[in-house]
Amino acid sequence: MTTGTPAPFTAADYKARMDRAAQSAADAGLAGVLVAPGPDLVWLTGYHVTAETERLTLLVLSAGQEPTLVVPTLEAPDAARSAGAAAMTLRDWTDGKDPYEVTAPLLDGAGRFGVSDNAWAMHLLGLQKTLPDSSYVSLTEALPMLRAVKDAAELERLAAAGAAADATYEEIKKVAFAGRKENDIARELSDLLKRFGHSQVDFTVVGSGPNGANPHHEAGERVIERGDMVVLDFGGLKHGYGSDTSRTVHVGEPTAEEREVHDIVRAAQSAACEAVRPGIACQDVDRVARKVITDAGYGEYFIHRTGHGIGVTTHEPPYMIEGEEQELVPGMCFSVEPGIYLPGRFGVRIEDIVTVTPDGGRRLNATARDMAIVD
Repeated sequence: MTTGTPAPFTAADYKARMDRAAQSAADAGLAGVLVAPGPDLVWLTGYHVTAETERLTLLVLSAGQEPTLVVPTLEAPDAARSAGAAAMTLRDWTDGKDPYEVTAPLLDGAGRFGVSDNAWAMHLLGLQKTLPDSSYVSLTEALPMLRAVKDAAELERLAAAGAAADATYEEIKKVAFAGRKENDIARELSDLLKRFGHSQVDFTVVGSGPNGANPHHEAGERVIERGDMVVLDFGGLKHGYGSDTSRTVHVGEPTAEEREVHDIVRAAQSAACEAVRPGIACQDVDRVARKVITDAGYGEYFIHRTGHGIGVTTHEPPYMIEGEEQELVPGMCFSVEPGIYLPGRFGVRIEDIVTVTPDGGRRLNATARDMAIVD
């Protein structure tokens, strides 16, 4: 498992990201980028808003203009201590003042701006009222690849998160499943992720027996029985970057049909991972996995996309799905997670995080993909 704490990102790192975002916006025909509290703001500046409120906080980026963070005065000291503070100007506003009037001069009165997806509607409406000639488009639509290509430092963090998830899986296989509730296994997964360095656990799916046919089943009170197939899907953040892995285990010996379905999913997952290389479209990864499952007669039971990007959030662009023509480039990281879900019976999913390399792809998860037999 990858050990140690990576070196922190510097003001220079954040400046490079802000400059890239501003230039990408200009290349896309946008007047600039407006970033509200959330993962985009963290990635661009290192600033974690300690208490998100109705008070406007907004990073304004535009090519040829100094990055500026509009921030409530009472939050300004925290913003000034953020890692990227030296690379931007802070413009604070006090209660009783109109934050949109403070922000308006930074937007030059007009233009089309990319806005982070989690911006509050009340803030966009406030800006539109102050700047009636301005318009807005979501960053996912306008700049979907903004965070998609990871640098070496980001890849180091993603590898560490993947290794921690692998260690978690190796440990969970040792515990008793039969006679225990799904919630019990979910709590152990969460505890293990934290033991192996995760600061945040985002999900611990434990789908036993018929519950495994629901890809996003919430672990519940069902008691796991011998003879159950159990889908395990878990992940979160370590060093600020995501893990997400799925394995399907069986309590006791599986039937011939269960082995067959698991083998089909494993073959589909392997084929899709092997297909990863620069220049192919995201949809091609989905097509490869889907063809294996469809040819085996289970196409109607593969009911979700093959994968999603991962970085400072566990789900982000790019998406491995039909219709996504974005080409893969080195540094992209995403899940490859085909599945088969037989309603009322059982499900199977196998998932690794894969990064695109100059000549192919590399898995960031290394645990065995064979069906594990647990007690």
